[in-house]
Amino acid sequence: MAPSSFVPISNTVCVMDASGCLGASLVKRLLQRGYIVHAALQHPLCEVEELKGLCKDEKERLKVFQCDVLCYQSIVDALKGCFGLFYNFELPHDQPIYDEDMVETEIRAAHNVLEACAQVDTIDKVVFTSSITAVIWNEDRTSISSSHLNEKYWSDISLCRKFKLWHAISKTLAEKTAWALAMDRGISMVTVNAGLVMDNRLSIAHPYLKGASEMYRDGVLVTVDLEFLVDAHICVFEDVSAYGRYLCFNHVITCPDDAIKFAKLLLPSASVQPQSFGEDCKVIEPKISNKKLSKLIMEFESHNLDEDSNQLLFTNY
Repeated sequence: MAPSSFVPISNTVCVMDASGCLGASLVKRLLQRGYIVHAALQHPLCEVEELKGLCKDEKERLKVFQCDVLCYQSIVDALKGCFGLFYNFELPHDQPIYDEDMVETEIRAAHNVLEACAQVDTIDKVVFTSSITAVIWNEDRTSISSSHLNEKYWSDISLCRKFKLWHAISKTLAEKTAWALAMDRGISMVTVNAGLVMDNRLSIAHPYLKGASEMYRDGVLVTVDLEFLVDAHICVFEDVSAYGRYLCFNHVITCPDDAIKFAKLLLPSASVQPQSFGEDCKVIEPKISNKKLSKLIMEFESHNLDEDSNQLLFTNY
């Protein structure tokens, strides 16, 4: 029997936006765990490859909503009857880049979603996906010695604007907007600040990667496997002791060999040699910590259900 600190696995949740790889993977994992899922999509279901091949029972528990995060009523419609929300912002297909305009769009979307959650009285908890880029870009990270960057740190907007780190600006301001509304409206919210998600769509053009060489040098270039990220979301949702922010990654790139493998993954046709990293090929000390999530996962795993279909698979952690 699961302890009282864990939410029973039943009822209805919403995944918004379910159009991308994270959202679609969350939908599938939640269906596997027995949830009824409202999949709120920016784009038609037929365009989401990850949602194909569901079994009959899963299809019966899946309800699809066309949702525009800039349209308040469409958000409310998708949330009706749900007791939980998994929210992650996906770039529109017609504007797949981060710039100053996209910053405003993501902030407005976060505001609309949290405001809608406050108006839907069945919503009990929100899991808001943010990014490690909302944490690492600040002037004092290079002076950190005995401690590591953790959940208490926020990226410095002035610094980010100076170097046009639009992804970091967008994620930081959207998350702060969400937290301000959650606290003002009394919404129970947890954020998952994800590292760079390793999936088959990853390319060198990903906006997270602007400033990657500085991240590597400072020991904060982190990645997360998609499956691990999905299960971490479910962990922080189902465990009612979860609170605040959680840095989510399961690999830190700290040595030239790892950096070369990473570069070749992003640019398969490029020739990347060890000398590209200069004379100093030492292993870099990681300067970022995920201890808070690690502790929660350990406690959560100790209370896993016996049925294989309902177990979360935290691998390579």
